[in-house]
Amino acid sequence: MTVFLPPLTLVLGGAASGKSAYAESLVVQSGLERVYIATAQAFDAEMTDKIADHRKSRGPDWTTIEAPMDLPNALNKTKAGDAVLIDCATLWLTNNVLAEADIQKMTQDLLAALRATACPIVIVSNEVGQGIVPDNALSRKFRNAQGRLNQEIAAQADTVVAVMAGLPFALKGELL
Repeated sequence: MTVFLPPLTLVLGGAASGKSAYAESLVVQSGLERVYIATAQAFDAEMTDKIADHRKSRGPDWTTIEAPMDLPNALNKTKAGDAVLIDCATLWLTNNVLAEADIQKMTQDLLAALRATACPIVIVSNEVGQGIVPDNALSRKFRNAQGRLNQEIAAQADTVVAVMAGLPFALKGELL
């Protein structure tokens, strides 16, 4: 079965909710050339292993672009006929918060790049606002920035899907 992807799909969920697997399945089912934009950075052996496992599970049919900080530039490398998976906005935001980047500018640049890209994009992001209030300023700053980023991407997205326990729920648009 081939799935027609809208210009922008946001897939939200908690840690280990199945959101990445669901997002990957959408891109695979599109029948288009698969581009994976990876935002993770490996700072320890566990993350190195996790990244290797993800690459192995995706298989060789994906072009991978490493973009821990500059998603707009990575999106400029895509072309019509591609289907892009950005995994994930949360790690991208983390990298930029820790680098003390101008998050508002980075977000606006990302939103503009998402609008300008000629191929369908599926972007994965964590929903971090359903837990307890963090006990430190940096964590609260991040939680608030993640909530704003998710809201801005969702407002622009054609389809928004929440994934819990591996099950997708349509929040905006229809399940694909």
